[in-house]
Amino acid sequence: MEQKLEDKHVHKGLRKQMVDLLRQKGITDELVLTAINTVPRHYFLDSAFLTHAYEDRAFPIGEGQTISHPHTVAYQTQLLQINKSDKVLEIGTGSVYQATILAEMGARVYTIERQKKLFDLHKDYVFKAKYPTIKFFYGDGFEGLPTYAPFDKIIITAAAPFIPPKLVEQLKPGGIMVLPVNEGEGDQQRMIRISKDINGEITEESFDIFSFVPMLTGKNR
Repeated sequence: MEQKLEDKHVHKGLRKQMVDLLRQKGITDELVLTAINTVPRHYFLDSAFLTHAYEDRAFPIGEGQTISHPHTVAYQTQLLQINKSDKVLEIGTGSVYQATILAEMGARVYTIERQKKLFDLHKDYVFKAKYPTIKFFYGDGFEGLPTYAPFDKIIITAAAPFIPPKLVEQLKPGGIMVLPVNEGEGDQQRMIRISKDINGEITEESFDIFSFVPMLTGKNR
Protein backbone atom coordinates (compact mmCIF):
# COMPACT_ATOMS: atom_id res chain seq x y z
CA MET A 1 0.00 0.00 0.00
CA GLU A 2 2.80 2.44 0.88
CA GLN A 3 4.40 1.89 -2.50
CA LYS A 4 1.09 2.58 -4.24
CA LEU A 5 0.71 5.91 -2.42
CA GLU A 6 4.14 7.24 -3.41
CA ASP A 7 4.21 9.73 -6.25
CA LYS A 8 7.73 9.22 -7.52
CA HIS A 9 9.68 11.08 -10.18
CA VAL A 10 8.99 8.23 -12.60
CA HIS A 11 5.24 8.64 -12.09
CA LYS A 12 5.45 12.37 -12.77
CA GLY A 13 7.42 11.69 -15.92
CA LEU A 14 4.84 9.17 -17.12
CA ARG A 15 2.04 11.67 -16.38
CA LYS A 16 3.76 14.27 -18.51
CA GLN A 17 4.00 11.75 -21.37
CA MET A 18 0.30 10.99 -20.92
CA VAL A 19 -0.56 14.68 -21.11
CA ASP A 20 1.54 15.00 -24.29
CA LEU A 21 -0.47 12.10 -25.76
CA LEU A 22 -3.75 13.78 -24.80
CA ARG A 23 -2.63 16.92 -26.62
CA GLN A 24 -1.91 14.81 -29.71
CA LYS A 25 -5.44 13.37 -29.42
CA GLY A 26 -7.00 16.82 -29.52
CA ILE A 27 -7.32 17.95 -25.90
CA THR A 28 -6.59 21.69 -25.91
CA ASP A 29 -7.93 22.95 -22.56
CA GLU A 30 -4.79 23.72 -20.58
CA LEU A 31 -6.69 23.74 -17.28
CA VAL A 32 -7.81 20.16 -17.95
CA LEU A 33 -4.31 19.09 -18.94
CA THR A 34 -2.79 20.72 -15.87
CA ALA A 35 -5.23 18.93 -13.59
CA ILE A 36 -4.48 15.57 -15.21
CA ASN A 37 -0.76 16.28 -14.92
CA THR A 38 -1.23 17.04 -11.21
CA VAL A 39 -3.43 14.14 -10.04
CA PRO A 40 -1.56 10.81 -9.66
CA ARG A 41 -3.76 8.32 -11.52
CA HIS A 42 -1.91 5.32 -10.06
CA TYR A 43 -3.44 6.13 -6.66
CA PHE A 44 -6.85 5.13 -8.05
CA LEU A 45 -5.89 1.71 -9.42
CA ASP A 46 -5.37 -1.72 -7.96
CA SER A 47 -1.68 -2.45 -7.39
CA ALA A 48 -1.81 -5.05 -10.17
CA PHE A 49 -2.16 -2.23 -12.73
CA LEU A 50 0.42 0.21 -11.33
CA THR A 51 2.94 -0.27 -14.13
CA HIS A 52 0.23 0.57 -16.68
CA ALA A 53 -1.46 3.46 -14.84
CA TYR A 54 -0.40 6.11 -17.34
CA GLU A 55 -1.39 4.27 -20.48
CA ASP A 56 -4.52 5.52 -22.22
CA ARG A 57 -6.53 2.52 -21.08
CA ALA A 58 -9.51 1.75 -18.88
CA PHE A 59 -9.05 -0.66 -15.97
CA PRO A 60 -11.49 -2.64 -13.80
CA ILE A 61 -12.16 -1.27 -10.31
CA GLY A 62 -14.65 -3.92 -9.13
CA GLU A 63 -18.43 -4.42 -9.30
CA GLY A 64 -18.29 -4.48 -13.09
CA GLN A 65 -17.09 -0.86 -13.19
CA THR A 66 -13.98 0.72 -14.69
CA ILE A 67 -11.76 3.75 -14.38
CA SER A 68 -12.13 5.49 -17.75
CA HIS A 69 -9.38 6.09 -20.30
CA PRO A 70 -7.50 9.31 -19.50
CA HIS A 71 -8.55 10.60 -22.91
CA THR A 72 -12.21 9.99 -22.05
CA VAL A 73 -11.85 11.83 -18.74
CA ALA A 74 -10.11 14.74 -20.45
CA TYR A 75 -12.63 14.79 -23.31
CA GLN A 76 -15.70 14.96 -21.07
CA THR A 77 -14.06 17.49 -18.77
CA GLN A 78 -13.13 19.73 -21.69
CA LEU A 79 -16.71 19.66 -22.99
CA LEU A 80 -17.97 20.70 -19.54
CA GLN A 81 -16.05 24.00 -19.71
CA ILE A 82 -15.33 23.99 -15.98
CA ASN A 83 -15.03 27.31 -14.17
CA LYS A 84 -13.61 27.67 -10.68
CA SER A 85 -16.32 27.17 -8.03
CA ASP A 86 -18.72 25.48 -10.48
CA LYS A 87 -21.21 23.26 -8.69
CA VAL A 88 -20.97 19.93 -10.51
CA LEU A 89 -23.15 16.83 -10.26
CA GLU A 90 -21.34 13.64 -11.26
CA ILE A 91 -23.28 10.45 -11.96
CA GLY A 92 -21.04 7.43 -11.38
CA THR A 93 -18.32 8.05 -8.78
CA GLY A 94 -16.42 4.87 -9.59
CA SER A 95 -12.77 5.24 -8.59
CA VAL A 96 -13.21 8.98 -7.76
CA TYR A 97 -10.60 9.87 -10.42
CA GLN A 98 -12.96 11.98 -12.55
CA ALA A 99 -14.31 13.78 -9.47
CA THR A 100 -10.73 14.48 -8.35
CA ILE A 101 -9.85 16.04 -11.70
CA LEU A 102 -12.90 18.31 -11.39
CA ALA A 103 -12.00 19.23 -7.81
CA GLU A 104 -8.40 19.97 -8.81
CA MET A 105 -9.86 22.47 -11.31
CA GLY A 106 -11.71 24.19 -8.47
CA ALA A 107 -15.17 22.65 -8.88
CA ARG A 108 -17.47 21.69 -6.01
CA VAL A 109 -18.41 18.10 -6.84
CA TYR A 110 -21.53 16.21 -5.75
CA THR A 111 -20.98 12.64 -6.89
CA ILE A 112 -23.43 9.71 -6.84
CA GLU A 113 -22.53 6.00 -6.80
CA ARG A 114 -25.19 3.27 -7.06
CA GLN A 115 -22.86 0.37 -6.18
CA LYS A 116 -22.84 0.10 -2.37
CA LYS A 117 -19.50 -1.71 -2.24
CA LEU A 118 -17.81 1.02 -4.25
CA PHE A 119 -19.55 3.75 -2.27
CA ASP A 120 -18.33 2.23 1.00
CA LEU A 121 -14.75 2.44 -0.27
CA HIS A 122 -15.06 6.21 -0.62
CA LYS A 123 -14.69 6.69 3.14
CA ASP A 124 -11.03 5.80 2.55
CA TYR A 125 -10.64 8.28 -0.33
CA VAL A 126 -6.96 9.12 -0.34
CA PHE A 127 -7.43 12.84 -1.05
CA LYS A 128 -10.28 13.51 1.39
CA ALA A 129 -8.31 16.23 3.18
CA LYS A 130 -6.99 17.84 -0.01
CA TYR A 131 -10.36 17.99 -1.80
CA PRO A 132 -13.04 18.58 0.84
CA THR A 133 -15.28 20.02 -1.90
CA ILE A 134 -16.11 16.47 -3.10
CA LYS A 135 -19.35 15.26 -1.48
CA PHE A 136 -20.23 11.56 -1.80
CA PHE A 137 -23.76 10.15 -2.14
CA TYR A 138 -25.18 6.63 -2.47
CA GLY A 139 -28.16 6.69 -4.78
CA ASP A 140 -29.82 6.37 -8.18
CA GLY A 141 -28.14 8.57 -10.77
CA PHE A 142 -31.32 8.91 -12.81
CA GLU A 143 -32.86 10.74 -9.85
CA GLY A 144 -29.93 13.10 -9.35
CA LEU A 145 -29.82 15.18 -6.17
CA PRO A 146 -32.88 17.46 -6.24
CA THR A 147 -32.19 18.66 -2.69
CA TYR A 148 -28.88 20.17 -3.83
CA ALA A 149 -29.98 21.39 -7.27
CA PRO A 150 -29.55 23.37 -9.41
CA PHE A 151 -26.08 22.54 -10.73
CA ASP A 152 -23.83 24.55 -13.04
CA LYS A 153 -22.59 21.39 -14.70
CA ILE A 154 -23.62 17.72 -14.81
CA ILE A 155 -21.47 14.83 -16.02
CA ILE A 156 -22.55 11.22 -16.51
CA THR A 157 -19.74 8.66 -16.64
CA ALA A 158 -21.81 5.68 -17.79
CA ALA A 159 -23.72 4.82 -20.96
CA ALA A 160 -27.14 6.44 -20.66
CA PRO A 161 -30.04 4.81 -22.55
CA PHE A 162 -31.57 8.28 -22.93
CA ILE A 163 -31.07 11.81 -21.62
CA PRO A 164 -32.43 11.65 -18.04
CA PRO A 165 -35.19 14.29 -17.77
CA LYS A 166 -34.77 14.76 -14.01
CA LEU A 167 -31.13 15.67 -14.54
CA VAL A 168 -32.05 18.20 -17.22
CA GLU A 169 -34.44 19.75 -14.67
CA GLN A 170 -31.61 19.97 -12.12
CA LEU A 171 -29.35 21.85 -14.56
CA LYS A 172 -29.12 25.57 -13.88
CA PRO A 173 -30.03 28.03 -16.68
CA GLY A 174 -26.74 28.67 -18.42
CA GLY A 175 -25.54 25.21 -17.40
CA ILE A 176 -23.99 22.31 -19.33
CA MET A 177 -24.50 18.54 -19.10
CA VAL A 178 -22.16 16.04 -20.80
CA LEU A 179 -23.08 12.38 -21.19
CA PRO A 180 -22.59 9.37 -23.47
CA VAL A 181 -25.91 8.19 -24.93
CA ASN A 182 -26.46 4.75 -26.44
CA GLU A 183 -26.49 4.79 -30.21
CA GLY A 184 -28.48 1.99 -31.78
CA GLU A 185 -28.34 -1.58 -30.46
CA GLY A 186 -24.56 -1.81 -30.12
CA ASP A 187 -22.25 -1.11 -27.20
CA GLN A 188 -21.16 2.31 -28.40
CA GLN A 189 -22.35 5.72 -27.31
CA ARG A 190 -22.38 9.19 -28.81
CA MET A 191 -21.00 11.89 -26.53
CA ILE A 192 -23.68 14.55 -26.12
CA ARG A 193 -23.51 18.05 -24.66
CA ILE A 194 -26.72 19.60 -23.41
CA SER A 195 -26.77 23.37 -22.88
CA LYS A 196 -29.60 25.16 -21.11
CA ASP A 197 -29.93 28.86 -21.88
CA ILE A 198 -31.11 31.54 -19.47
CA ASN A 199 -34.70 30.97 -20.61
CA GLY A 200 -34.50 27.23 -19.95
CA GLU A 201 -34.32 26.30 -23.64
CA ILE A 202 -32.23 23.21 -24.42
CA THR A 203 -29.59 22.85 -27.13
CA GLU A 204 -28.08 19.46 -27.95
CA GLU A 205 -24.67 18.92 -29.58
CA SER A 206 -23.20 15.59 -30.75
CA PHE A 207 -19.54 14.66 -30.59
CA ASP A 208 -17.39 11.51 -30.88
CA ILE A 209 -18.17 7.84 -30.25
CA PHE A 210 -17.11 6.17 -26.98
CA SER A 211 -17.75 2.95 -25.06
CA PHE A 212 -18.88 3.05 -21.41
CA VAL A 213 -20.32 0.59 -18.92
CA PRO A 214 -24.14 0.86 -18.73
CA MET A 215 -25.94 3.43 -16.60
CA LEU A 216 -28.48 1.46 -14.52
CA THR A 217 -31.47 2.51 -12.48
CA GLY A 218 -31.88 2.06 -8.75
CA LYS A 219 -29.25 1.23 -6.12
CA ASN A 220 -27.25 -1.98 -5.89
CA ARG A 221 -26.43 -3.36 -2.45
